[in-house]
Amino acid sequence: MKSLRLFLATSVLLAGTAFSNASDGHDAMMEGAHSGMDHSAMMQHGAPAPVMTEGGQAAFAVIQEIVAALLEDPSTDWEKANIEALRQHLIDMDNVTLRAKVSIEAVPGGARFLVTSDDPAVQASIRAMTVAHAATMDGVEGWSLKAAETEGGATLTATGDEIRIRALGFIGLMTVGMHHQEHHLALARGEMPH
Repeated sequence: MKSLRLFLATSVLLAGTAFSNASDGHDAMMEGAHSGMDHSAMMQHGAPAPVMTEGGQAAFAVIQEIVAALLEDPSTDWEKANIEALRQHLIDMDNVTLRAKVSIEAVPGGARFLVTSDDPAVQASIRAMTVAHAATMDGVEGWSLKAAETEGGATLTATGDEIRIRALGFIGLMTVGMHHQEHHLALARGEMPH
């Protein structure tokens, strides 16, 4: 029992000291903030400055990653490089992922997805992404992918493993193959990846 009381007393004493030190550090930091102290001086409490990794927005971060790869690669042909083509592709991806309407129809062995929008810009994105994806990824996972343009967008018909195809849905199928990263680099290099 005596050791338990000693442990509790020590814990309370240490917690009080930690709180006091934290409070003192906070007060000093606030005083520094009000007196024009720079951020580096405020961070000199023994803790290292955090390493920032986020680009702030997903498309921006993708472009930042690709630009860094191009800058590191001495074989980059800057006469052909085309970061704007990558940006336009990311706009298409955003439109298809977040703004398209998708309905599903069961077909033997899979599903047909009707992907549409009332917005002409989103319709163009749907057509570009769906047709290119079907052409590139037909046969992956043993599935047949066929796309066709429609008035409001496009259809994607997938057959081969109906349970997985229907579970993945349209957007899940669009992600299969892990080809997007290579595709993005090829676009930025000014190549025609499809």
